[in-house]
Amino acid sequence: PVRVALAFPDVYEIGMSHLGLKILYKIINDIPYASAERVFAPWKDLEFQMREKNIPLCTLESNRPLIDFDIVGFSLQYELSYTTVLSMLKLGGIPYKSEERKIPPLIIAGGPCTVNPLPISPYFDAILIGDGEISIEKIIQTYYLWKNEGDSKRYSLLHELSKIDGMYVPSIHGESSKIKRFFIKSLDNVPYPDKPIVPYMSIIHDRLNIEVSRGCSMGCRFCQAGIIYRPVRERSPENVLSIVGKSLKNTGFEEVAFTSLSAGDYTYLLYVIKNFNRLYKEKKIAISLPSLRVSSINKELLQEIKSVRKTGFTIAPEAGTDRLRRVINKDFSHEDYERAVDTLFKEGWQNLKLYFMIGLPTETQEDIEAIYNTSLIALKTAKRYIRGFVNISIGISPFIPKPHTPFQWLGQEDTEELKRKKEYLKKKLNRKNFSIREHNINMSLLEAALSRGDKNISSLIENAWKIGCYLDSWSDIFDFNKWQNAMDITGIDIHRYARKAYDISETLPWDIIETGVNKEFLKKEFKKALQGETSIDCRKLCHNCGIYCNNIHKEETKPKQIENNYQIDFNIKASNKSLTYNNTAIVRSEFYTSGILKYLSHLELIKLILRAIRRAEIPVDYTRGFHPRPKVSFGPPLNVGIEGLNEYFDMVIFLPF
Repeated sequence: PVRVALAFPDVYEIGMSHLGLKILYKIINDIPYASAERVFAPWKDLEFQMREKNIPLCTLESNRPLIDFDIVGFSLQYELSYTTVLSMLKLGGIPYKSEERKIPPLIIAGGPCTVNPLPISPYFDAILIGDGEISIEKIIQTYYLWKNEGDSKRYSLLHELSKIDGMYVPSIHGESSKIKRFFIKSLDNVPYPDKPIVPYMSIIHDRLNIEVSRGCSMGCRFCQAGIIYRPVRERSPENVLSIVGKSLKNTGFEEVAFTSLSAGDYTYLLYVIKNFNRLYKEKKIAISLPSLRVSSINKELLQEIKSVRKTGFTIAPEAGTDRLRRVINKDFSHEDYERAVDTLFKEGWQNLKLYFMIGLPTETQEDIEAIYNTSLIALKTAKRYIRGFVNISIGISPFIPKPHTPFQWLGQEDTEELKRKKEYLKKKLNRKNFSIREHNINMSLLEAALSRGDKNISSLIENAWKIGCYLDSWSDIFDFNKWQNAMDITGIDIHRYARKAYDISETLPWDIIETGVNKEFLKKEFKKALQGETSIDCRKLCHNCGIYCNNIHKEETKPKQIENNYQIDFNIKASNKSLTYNNTAIVRSEFYTSGILKYLSHLELIKLILRAIRRAEIPVDYTRGFHPRPKVSFGPPLNVGIEGLNEYFDMVIFLPF
């Protein structure tokens, strides 16, 4: 068989929240001649001990060292994970430079960072640009044939891999090569995990995630994802609810998130949520949505979301003035924003996150002041409707001109100026007791340099890693002094990379990758931005970005027209049982914890058992009120690491059972 290690260059809590990893895990393990296992970066203290004692990095499933696998595939979601990749390779007993190693293992990468593969090209044998659902099957088939029928030569395998759509092989493709991003045309025609692994411990996104659509048509000019995930592809509502039903039965999750770059623009969102509530409201399974556009927030949607309990809510205004929002192509006005927050707090929400950027093109001090004023509007609106405590969190992040966006020709604003703006806002916002989520300016500087870099910057990554940089995406670990030392050693200045502005006619380092969106469209959008002109949703009016020129039919990307009384026909049936609250009984259950489970915290153990109860479909009673909880009571908690042989919990269940 072809053994694949799916490597995520961050800790377990982050990696197990990533949907792409779960999709690839299912696809590979469904192939008869292949198997997939998972491996994550150890926390800093464990990484140190593993280096000191020569303990190899192994996968979770079989405890097999990475060097014993046929393929090790990394998911690159964030540029600051690059040094962690090198550490994982070293811990796995694998030379970190492609030219210094033999195959197996084949080291490959995918993910959004690969749309500029040059900074990391010395470390990977092959890099996939685009969607992985179909490509991963081709990669494994190619490797299988090479392993069993090929000549065992490294070049032969890499040459065959280079023929796969979207595959960039650094040792074969020269600087003049053009690699076209590969993307699937339909989400309904590719596998989706409905039996995902349920972690014992708490993870960052500890819920069932259902991708309802991929891509975004709104055209925000700062957003790289909005470009590199085009065109919009929507999963059918029947498929969405079918996946939900199977997944809940297999996992026992208490919350479902309908995810997308722009979930509020999913054509069938309201219909899916209404039918979801019809099926699962009685089971107290809640709904959450990622950040919503201001214009997609309405009373009917909010009432459906809160029908079980109010989950957190996020809005990303990005800029504080209408003028600057036109520059970045955010499609709402000041009045729209006021209406949205008024509707939100009127419906009883007490937790709101607002995200803003500083350092945007054409930004003035007036725009900075407007961020404070926009935040204040939310606070004043909340106080009109809510008497108690309201938590409004303000996120402040520096703008990064990412490759393949209309702003790719611009450089990042000066670091000191960004720090001044951030400190100014923090001082004003703190006076009103806002919760502030700030982004480290030096981390943004480094992200800008790595995302916009060429092949030369790989030596900076290597030297920073040798100095001790690891898990740089964690602000409490990130050490900018080490990166400065690496700059002194290599002579590479990340400020120059981050701040460099290109002429609109120049060849860019990342032009080797063709996302499908042509440069002429990006130039047109760049000029419109500087003139303060907006572009409407491209599903309403095609802007000829280039995607349709690649044999993608308009009917595949335009949303279907549906009637207001649209009903979904699917196989999952709602329960007809009428539960009467006085027909209950208390059941005492005995359990024990030993082995690795003795290391779970008491709260993690409770969550594990509650999810097992849901999977077993035990009809547990719930408390009343705004945040219903299962009526399950546990005994006193044990210390972590202590086995419990006779532990108990009581649960109130409905009869008959």
